[in-house]
Amino acid sequence: MAIIQAFDPAAETARYLATLPPEVHARATAYTQGGHWLLLWGTLVAIAVAWLVIRSGVLVRLRDGVERTRPRPWIAALAVLPVALLLEELLSLPWSIYADWFREKSYGLTSQPLGGWLGEWAVGAGLGVVVSGIVLSVIYWLLRRAPKTWWIWSGGVATVTMVLVLVLAPIFLLPLFNSYTPAPAGPVRDAIVEMANANNVPSDKIFIYDGSKQSNRYTANVTGLFGSAQINISDTMLKAGADMSEIRAVVGHEMGHYARGHVLSRLAAMAVLLVIGFWAADRLFPLAAKLLGARDVKGIADPAGLPVLMAVLSVLGLLATPAFNSITRLAEADADNYALQVAGEPDGLARALVQTVEYRAATPGGLEEVLFYSHPSVSWRIRNAMNWKAARIAAPPAPASDG
Repeated sequence: MAIIQAFDPAAETARYLATLPPEVHARATAYTQGGHWLLLWGTLVAIAVAWLVIRSGVLVRLRDGVERTRPRPWIAALAVLPVALLLEELLSLPWSIYADWFREKSYGLTSQPLGGWLGEWAVGAGLGVVVSGIVLSVIYWLLRRAPKTWWIWSGGVATVTMVLVLVLAPIFLLPLFNSYTPAPAGPVRDAIVEMANANNVPSDKIFIYDGSKQSNRYTANVTGLFGSAQINISDTMLKAGADMSEIRAVVGHEMGHYARGHVLSRLAAMAVLLVIGFWAADRLFPLAAKLLGARDVKGIADPAGLPVLMAVLSVLGLLATPAFNSITRLAEADADNYALQVAGEPDGLARALVQTVEYRAATPGGLEEVLFYSHPSVSWRIRNAMNWKAARIAAPPAPASDG
């Protein structure tokens, strides 16, 4: 008589992780933990850039020149803010090349040439200067008109801006960098449309994009908001030979973000963090200005003090990283559970998750995961899928209907 072995979720999790050799796991750990340090070094670079801009005196001289000829604060802000933003972008470029291109290239996570990366950086930086310049002009107007409560109103302005960017991104912004096309006719599209229709997700909002142009990562995402929201699958998945169960699982996960409104919940969390950040920046600005040597800055409402404000917000953003990561991890776990329910592909999800180990170490320590991981660890996610599978195996069959 054959002995039927009980399904062991822990053993299955270990088996999936063991499909990658130890050197791949070691490389993933080095990449992931190096990324943790990048958060600190990036903040220090932002402070150094702020110090350089302040020491140059360019913004103060520009402000004084404008005020002598046109003594209106809003005109000074319109003149100074774009210059400050452009200087910060240019001075930060060497660090961006290292952190966002060279490091990715050295770990085999991108095949994009430096020239292509620089072209996209220029487009992104130009858009950032324009959009940020407009938003900051409003914030500096609030600083002058409501000096005691500007941080509340500014949080609202920043949140409205994020909503507008999210709504417009799939229509106007993302096509500047990639080509998005509906999933082509065939088994993949049929499976996706079937899942979408069964779960009240618009089936015309699922796209394939040429993500391999920028990254070799096995990935998909949700972009947009309200009527512009869409699910995007990178062509890296198809090039990697993902089978139908993996595609169903990954698309189910992204449908979970769409159906559960995770974009809105994360937006709400960001709005709260922004208000807190602006409030803290209001209190910390005088000390930061003194430490950075901004003696000629007239206060937080002076646009020449933007580098000081940006440095403070960079430090506060670093400190807020664990809080926002925790909120995001909850959404990712919920999307996994949604995928398991609607796709019913625990092994497909596990195989897809193994593909992400190359850029996200599978078994971090508990504190490391809480502080730095925006997704639950791969080992936890695979175990969660195997637990779901074990529960279905153990569940007794439903009684037959008498019809």
